[in-house]
Amino acid sequence: MVTKANASAGHKLGQLIGDWFEEYFVFPLLKDLSEALGLYLDSRFIHRDARGEKIQWKDFDGNYVDYDFVLEINGTNSQIGIPVAFIESFWRRGSRHSKDKARDDSGKLLPMLDTYPSARFLGIISAGDFTNPARELVKSRGIELFYVPKEKLVKAFSDNGLIMDYPDKSPESEKALIVKKFESQFNKKKKIKVCNDLKRLIGTATINSFTQRVKAKLSALPQEIRFILRHGSHPIVFVSVSDAADFLKKPEFKMTNPKESYVYQITFSDGSEFERSISSISKL
Repeated sequence: MVTKANASAGHKLGQLIGDWFEEYFVFPLLKDLSEALGLYLDSRFIHRDARGEKIQWKDFDGNYVDYDFVLEINGTNSQIGIPVAFIESFWRRGSRHSKDKARDDSGKLLPMLDTYPSARFLGIISAGDFTNPARELVKSRGIELFYVPKEKLVKAFSDNGLIMDYPDKSPESEKALIVKKFESQFNKKKKIKVCNDLKRLIGTATINSFTQRVKAKLSALPQEIRFILRHGSHPIVFVSVSDAADFLKKPEFKMTNPKESYVYQITFSDGSEFERSISSISKL
């Protein structure tokens, strides 16, 4: 009989590796980057009086969303700063539902571009079996991806005497034994050693390439800022397609007491642009 503990063995192992990857690989990488750029790094590995346990930001529609890492200007322990980068990270043992994961995480990140004009960088740091179509989906949405192939993790762990993978058809009892042995050996010293070996396998050039991409995005300065005043007419309403078509033969919009709105546009030195429509001069 498969016990509840055995049934969850694979999930537990995945959680152990995912937590290690986020704390020992991703967090120090972004911490060094934030210090080099003079930014505040918010993550679950930092106790912060300015927020609760979760790192939540409100999107344009008023929804609160959790993020793994956020880089801020003027952020402190007691004050939430201005967000300039949102980054998600994860580990995947198998390739199943890779595209769903890519869609979900990119879907979390993209609204931040529309909500915060200061959000210059969106990124995903992933490790494991993340398929090429999934990776292409992430990149097609303008999100930077740092991908660590599964083989490199397996080698980094095996070089340190740790088994962290198994055939999909392995019996639950075997998975449970793997997890029990893994957990007993995976102390802090071993976590640091595996991380250092993983960095060696990835290569300094690959890691530096990612950090340079982040720096390039966050270092791009506004080259041109434009304000536009728009006057909107009163809506003209039709109940049939034929009436609407007749109007368009000789359109005449009513511009008495037009509704004002504003647009601001920014062109950055890296060629990217930001545009936002605003309803009042005070919000502008």
